Amino acid sequence: MASLCLSSSRILSLHHQKPSLSLQLRPRSSDLGHRTSAVSFFNPLRLSSDRQRRATTSAKRVEKQRKRGSSVVCYAAPMSVHNLQWISAISCVGLMLARGTGILKSLVVPLFALTAPSGIISWAKGEYGVWAAFLALLARLFFTFPGELELPFIALLLVIVSPYQVMSIRGKQEGAIISLAISCFLAFQHFSRAGSLQKAFDQDSVVATLGIIGVTVVSFLFLI
Repeated sequence: MASLCLSSSRILSLHHQKPSLSLQLRPRSSDLGHRTSAVSFFNPLRLSSDRQRRATTSAKRVEKQRKRGSSVVCYAAPMSVHNLQWISAISCVGLMLARGTGILKSLVVPLFALTAPSGIISWAKGEYGVWAAFLALLARLFFTFPGELELPFIALLLVIVSPYQVMSIRGKQEGAIISLAISCFLAFQHFSRAGSLQKAFDQDSVVATLGIIGVTVVSFLFLI
């Protein structure tokens, strides 16, 4: 009986043994790092980001080139025809109002009509210019104008009544030749009657001297 009990207990103990545990290998962190690095190396998002960086760098280069080109244009802008016309118009008005010069100021009026900007000419020939001339003429009938304001008023009337055939030579070689001839004659009169170059730049005649230099240089540039 004792042997049977022992055998049965052994059999029961064998039946109640725990099943063997299966060992599963887990990937190491180094392997995961290599895999992730490999995946990131072939990541298409990184390729797209590199393309975007290249596109932005090329766009910055193009923008710098455009800025350089615009700076060149801005540097050459002060020598445009429109700016030269304004310089000539301001110089002519300065000569009309200046004192301390012996030039024939009536010659400044056609010089102004030939070299003034087109905006001033169109304004003078328009409705506002006609009304300004009418009011100035009406005031001239009852009041006395100072001598310096006579020539600007005459210049306005000359621009208004000038025919198309006369005003069409503006901006052409014929008009540039006439403007240069008038300005050279005025320069000869001014510097010859001033006596010397130092007297031409005195306080009384410095405005007229600058005006003469302005119209002469601008007329020469128009001819070129």
